[in-house]
Amino acid sequence: MRNHLRALICRGGPDSRRRGRGLPLALALGLALLLAGNTVYADAQPEGRAHADIVDFKQQPASVEVRRVARWILDSRDNHGMPYAIVDKVDAEVFVFDAHGHLKGEDVALLGLARGDRSIEGIGDRKMSSIRPEDRTTPAGRFKASLDHDVHGQEILVIDYANSISLHPVVKGTPAEHRAERLASPNLLDHRISYGCINVPLKFYEKIVSPAFAHTFGIVYILPEMSPANEFFGFHDADSDASEHDSQRVGNDASQKGTATNGGDQHSPGQ
Repeated sequence: MRNHLRALICRGGPDSRRRGRGLPLALALGLALLLAGNTVYADAQPEGRAHADIVDFKQQPASVEVRRVARWILDSRDNHGMPYAIVDKVDAEVFVFDAHGHLKGEDVALLGLARGDRSIEGIGDRKMSSIRPEDRTTPAGRFKASLDHDVHGQEILVIDYANSISLHPVVKGTPAEHRAERLASPNLLDHRISYGCINVPLKFYEKIVSPAFAHTFGIVYILPEMSPANEFFGFHDADSDASEHDSQRVGNDASQKGTATNGGDQHSPGQ
């Protein structure tokens, strides 16, 4: 299946190799000092980034896990000056931030049919028809992402090339899948339908995702649903409610968050 994404993506990009071999020593040293000075200045300017303790979600609801990860990213500067997105699989939401940690937008998403935080080995080389329903997961992790285009010219945000995971506008799918209706559904179980890719509303992609990642790499943090985020990403969290909250989110069946079920189409193919 996910080899399908590989076939669609047109790889390419500007030459990123260093230039300037043979520069006079003094000029090379001066250039190095200038670049170093710029780096220090970029990291030191407090007005350009949100404070780690007061991440501004602009009154948008966000889970405790999302807020904890957002604070950690800013506090550690783990995004390395790049824009980033946080994907909350449990609540089926995507939050997009600029390089300084300011929220640009948030919206709902469709995710992998199966619960789990890992992709099975070699899944990127398999045909979609051979992927079992229980293997259709959206893997958790920290991914360096960039915009690209498929062979039809549609822009997508490539997250995990090896396992063919991307974030893109919601695909039509089969009529039985009702993907547009699933996006609008308050039942979180309805948001689990894809082979692993993250589907978002077209308007959100065009107005928020695409501009945020244009002409630059970015980081996508996909939160785990089988373990606490701080354990998964390896950061210390001092929140007093951490243990209680983790026990509520981790390991719960998604069906407990809604009354409807996927019904007979729960194993329908998707992307």
